[in-house]
Amino acid sequence: MSDTPFGFGLPPEEPDDGDEGKKKDQQSGGGQGPANPFGFGGLPGAGGFGGGPGGPGADNPFAAMFGSLNPNDLGAAFQQLGQMLSYEGGPVNWDMAKQIARQTVSQGSPDGTKDTSVGPAERRAVEEAVRLADLWLDNATSLPSGAGSAVAWSRAEWVEATLPAWKELVDPVAERVGTAMGDVLPEEMQAMAGPLIGMMRSMGGAMFGTQIGQAVGVLAGEVVGSSDIGLPLGPAGKAALLPVNIETFGKDLSVPQEEVRLYLALREAAHQRLFAHVPWLRSHLFGAVDGYARGIKVDTAKLEDVVGQFDPQNPEQLQEALQQGMFQPEDTPEQKAALARLETALALVEGWVDAVVHAAAKPRLGSADALRETLRRRRASGGPAEQTFATLIGLELRPRRLRDASRLWASLTDARGVDGRDALWHHPDMLPTATDLDDPDGFVHREQIDFSELDKMLGEAADQPDLRKKDEGEDKGKGDDAG
Repeated sequence: MSDTPFGFGLPPEEPDDGDEGKKKDQQSGGGQGPANPFGFGGLPGAGGFGGGPGGPGADNPFAAMFGSLNPNDLGAAFQQLGQMLSYEGGPVNWDMAKQIARQTVSQGSPDGTKDTSVGPAERRAVEEAVRLADLWLDNATSLPSGAGSAVAWSRAEWVEATLPAWKELVDPVAERVGTAMGDVLPEEMQAMAGPLIGMMRSMGGAMFGTQIGQAVGVLAGEVVGSSDIGLPLGPAGKAALLPVNIETFGKDLSVPQEEVRLYLALREAAHQRLFAHVPWLRSHLFGAVDGYARGIKVDTAKLEDVVGQFDPQNPEQLQEALQQGMFQPEDTPEQKAALARLETALALVEGWVDAVVHAAAKPRLGSADALRETLRRRRASGGPAEQTFATLIGLELRPRRLRDASRLWASLTDARGVDGRDALWHHPDMLPTATDLDDPDGFVHREQIDFSELDKMLGEAADQPDLRKKDEGEDKGKGDDAG
């Protein structure tokens, strides 16, 4: 396992066969640039006009998209530049994001492993691991299986499958940037500067797309499943593992590959159960991200400088502004509360998965403790997902209180049993809060509301009007008879 889980460095080679035999990217220059997670210098083929790493064009932001830009590539380069400037879609150019992600994947990961198509034997191994994991989880949680199918993905397939989720997460914030780009100009100048504003928004969409694409492409080289970052990035009900990354993950652990695959299958299957049978959870998590993002303010002073000095022949200015970060969290009680809600939600999800998987694996896998600690450290160290949001919206998707949450869920299991613990997922208001993570014993032993009695009372109250109408009808009938 590498010293930098979710690392960013990119080797120069491209894959032997790629995803399902799809065409290799023939424009890659193959140079190894500096390790820059979101800049263009370190991207594959970032040799620029100089034709090699560190050459005169090594920091050219278009090198990531245009390859080495030798004379034979100029036509394609200008065509792609025209497409970027003429983009009129949403706040992020997702076509470009997908292209950059696929190109990044094609270069392989920092340890030299390359993306390859998944063979029949690997698919069977993943299916069997997920099937066995679900059997083990049956005794560890009351939530039934949430995986309707198990799939083995290549890195490129992971990119394709998760882009819709990234779009949902990033678009609202990118929209704020696009609006801010127009708002920094005085109102009387906005009508006159319409074409310039449109060009800047197109450039902003392209720059966002490039940064997101690179981050997603690098993340694809490290993730082992569809739920590594605690958010449901893949299609619902589909447990997915990446065999090539699982092999890399377990290479230096001195643990049999079968045990590594099975433990990771347990985590993937546990995530699937939680998101499948807690219907409000996905929107709760995505809403927490959006709620925090709404409190992010754009540094208009920095943006005004960029707009005032914008040179269409020097579009790197926008890239540099995005790299430096134009976003600042509002220092308000509301924003702090939004951040606390998000961090707590992520910690509760990851803590529950950690506790449930450990309960299922500990009696059966001798390597359970070692694998658990490895995953905890890997998750806490952060990676491209965290860096993407930290750069673009000032937000890190990291469960800072994973260990606290895991201890709380384990204590709840001891005190209330599996059913009592999992019943807390029935409604978000029943879940522990950040304060409860500080005092888990207080939460665990707090007097519980008997919801069955409450339901009974509500049912009886709902029946009362009918009973009253019946009584009133009988009384009226008696009165008529007496008359």
